[in-house]
Amino acid sequence: MATLMGKKIIVVGGSSGIGLGVAEAAVRRGAKVIVVGRSPERLEAAKASLGPRANVETISADMTAEAEIARLFEEVGPFDHLVSTAGSPPPGSPIGETDIAEVRAFVDNKLLGAVLLAKYASRTLNPGGSMTFTSGINKDRPPVPGGAVVSAIAGSFSYFARALALELATMRVNVVSPGWVDTPMFEQLAGDMKPDLFKAMAARLPSGKIATAADIAPAYIHAMESAFTTGQTLNIDGGQSII
Repeated sequence: MATLMGKKIIVVGGSSGIGLGVAEAAVRRGAKVIVVGRSPERLEAAKASLGPRANVETISADMTAEAEIARLFEEVGPFDHLVSTAGSPPPGSPIGETDIAEVRAFVDNKLLGAVLLAKYASRTLNPGGSMTFTSGINKDRPPVPGGAVVSAIAGSFSYFARALALELATMRVNVVSPGWVDTPMFEQLAGDMKPDLFKAMAARLPSGKIATAADIAPAYIHAMESAFTTGQTLNIDGGQSII
């Protein structure tokens, strides 16, 4: 088991939600963390929340813009681990009412963004380092109707990681697949319905609760620290995938 002490970790999507939880956990383990996001204001707020003694930098970049991703990795230089939790609310219309422009924007942000990160990360990732991407429960339990697109994209990450783990060995590539998590993203998705949805789901889950970002972060830490874990999808969903 490797340690994160003194390691340089890039967290894309680290200004809030699960990404910020990963950044917090990595800082506690003595890592130098580069938090990446689109909004300079949210990045500064995230840095402040991590505390004045935290070894943290922030870089503003849009993961759908190749020139910005190239600049990001050129600025960071050699590094040890990449975590991407970045995403946007998925399209949720029934297939017969699907807005293709909305789908393309989601694919660009979620899947093609991950491809761009891998393209440039592979050039400067230190030997034995890792990349960890984020999938989600929709691959296993798609909402009906309206879950076909997000299920397809979420499910594709497992195969993406398996192929990259072979292509980039001995660099490691994994995926974390969370269930429902109490983050700002879920507030965008559920709005005023969130408390009732969370109460109902918590009653069904074997874990008996809805996860926080702090509950999910250990899976990313494991993916970075476990030198013998690669090509895997780590389900950390409180049992949601089995109900």
